[in-house]
This record gives sequence, C-alpha cells and structure tokens, in this order.
Amino acid sequence: MAKRLFDVVVAALALVLLAPLLLAIALWIRLDSPGPALFRQERVGRAGRPFRIHKFRTMVADAQRRGPALTVGDDARITRAGRWLRRWRLDELPQLIDVLAGDMSLVGPRPEVPRYVALYPPALRERVLAARPGITDPSSLAFLDEAAQLAEAADPEREYVEAILPRKLQLAADYADRATLLTDLRWIARTLARLAFGGR
Repeated sequence: MAKRLFDVVVAALALVLLAPLLLAIALWIRLDSPGPALFRQERVGRAGRPFRIHKFRTMVADAQRRGPALTVGDDARITRAGRWLRRWRLDELPQLIDVLAGDMSLVGPRPEVPRYVALYPPALRERVLAARPGITDPSSLAFLDEAAQLAEAADPEREYVEAILPRKLQLAADYADRATLLTDLRWIARTLARLAFGGR
C-alpha cells in the first residue's frame, strides 16, 4: 500500500513539474522526423496481464518493419533526437503515465514483450510477474549498455535470449523477492546517479 501511494504521488508530481520538458521533447521529436511523439508497445505486466507501455519515440516511425525487435549498437533506425533521448534515458519519462494508471511502478522488473516472456522458466516467471513492472530496477542498471553488448555478438538475438535475458530475470526475481519502499528509494537514487553521468 505504501509503495503504491509513493508511486502515485511521485509520478503525479513529476508529470506536473516536468510538463514543460515533456512538451519540449514531444515537439522536438515531431520536428526531427515524421511520425508521432509517443511510441506504444504491448508488454507483459503483473500476473501476466498485457498492457501498452508509453515511451517517447526514438526510432523512425516504421522501425518495426525495417529491422529486428532488438536495438543493436548504433542502430540506423534511431533518429537524431532519439540518440540523445536514449543516452539520458529521457525516452522512458512517459512511463510515469503507466505508473499513474497502475500498470507500472517506479521501481520493478522491466516489462518484456510477450515473445520473450514466453521463454521465461516457470519458477522465475512466477517470481518476476508477481511484482508490478517498473521504470527502473537492478537489471536496468546492470545492462545500461545492452545495445553495445548485442552489437559485439555474432547473433544478437541468441545473445539476448541465452546470455542477457537469464541474468536479467535472476536480478528481477531477486528484487521482487526482497522489494520494500526503502529498497525502491535506493534504486531510484542509484538510477538518478547513473543518469547524471549520461548512463555510464
């Protein structure tokens, strides 16, 4: 109950305080490349319930038809504005809307697309999906350079499924098992500290 109240209060305040920045980013995206400012995609949430996640669009409007679902290295589909937004993780800010809607939390296991959730081992799936998905979590910080790691792999899809996803799931499950409001505050602080240095 305290976690949900904290999520709602912080998300609401952040949306109000950041409104000028959010509007400026949306305008920049629209001027930078054709297409909508927001990108929505189906993800799997708590208890396996699907929802539509909100992000600022960082790729060309038809990116899903031009290449793989994974973002690998210096992906040519990423727009000029998108590169900057991704570096500072500002493309994630619209997920504050998902927090208010109850689909997400400020801190929680990052929600995956259905095709990858289908690969979750049953034991880890139950633990990870028991928690409301979040904007940040331990696996988010551990894999801030995921696109670069995938770019070094001969088969990025296989690298993600066999090497990265299992490690992400274990971190997410461990978080879900021990999550408290205090641990959430710590992960928010760590995330902001990392982003202050450009995600490095």
